[in-house]
Amino acid sequence: MKAAPFDYLVAESVDGAVAALADHAGDAALLAGGQTLVPLLALRMALPGVLIDINRIDGLAGISRGDGVTRIGATTRQNDILHNPLVARHVPALARATRFVGHHQTRNRGTIGGSLGLAEPAAEYPATALALGARIETRSPGGDREIAIEDYFLGPYTTALALDEMITAVIFPDWPEGTISIVHEVARRPGDFALVGLVAALAIEDGVFTRAGIGWFGMGSTPIKSVRAEQALIGQQAATVDLAGIAALAIADTDPFDDIHADAGYRRTVGERIFARVVDEAIGQRKAA
Repeated sequence: MKAAPFDYLVAESVDGAVAALADHAGDAALLAGGQTLVPLLALRMALPGVLIDINRIDGLAGISRGDGVTRIGATTRQNDILHNPLVARHVPALARATRFVGHHQTRNRGTIGGSLGLAEPAAEYPATALALGARIETRSPGGDREIAIEDYFLGPYTTALALDEMITAVIFPDWPEGTISIVHEVARRPGDFALVGLVAALAIEDGVFTRAGIGWFGMGSTPIKSVRAEQALIGQQAATVDLAGIAALAIADTDPFDDIHADAGYRRTVGERIFARVVDEAIGQRKAA
């Protein structure tokens, strides 16, 4: 199939892009990597009247450090994230998650802003941002704002972004030194969307869990944060924690569904077992290090 007719605009600045979004009142789409948008256009599942190309905007891509955070510009390519030493050092869970994102070829074009903007519930980046407590930096004609990731995902493929608002960066706060980073997923083939996916960051000091972030993908209509399991971990000894019990709490916060690839029962069973196993392995590796 071919895309339906649309107008094409090239934005030279962020302000120009959001002005175009406002001018076209919900009938516009932003083009960055295009790895999801272009197939949707071809299938006529997306029918924007105007396509706004943001690839030429200076300063919208790049990775920087400051004030205990790592800032990643919206049009930063996924392969740049994968190979960046700042990400490897300060946001290792994001680097690990990127290895599961699509394929090498698509990662050359795909962007972090595009992934967060789409908010695919079975994708790696939205759940990673949720687990790590990221903030979404945006701009609209009314100015700049930051959206806490807990307030960002509103429903299936639905976010807190206004129609005239675009993501400009994703900000990842630092976690304590030595935090365990876990990314694990089950998919039919490498590069497919996950049937079950887990992202976790677990901070341990003097053998005690002091902070926890647990995110799931492919386990509901949005990325899901296991708040009860996070709270239950805090203050427990890593050597004696009841991981089976924590896993049951973690999976209880999910809301998996049946589809042609797997049913909800499979997703719950696999997710619970994966959680207990990979967290136990990660704790053991930390002890041995």
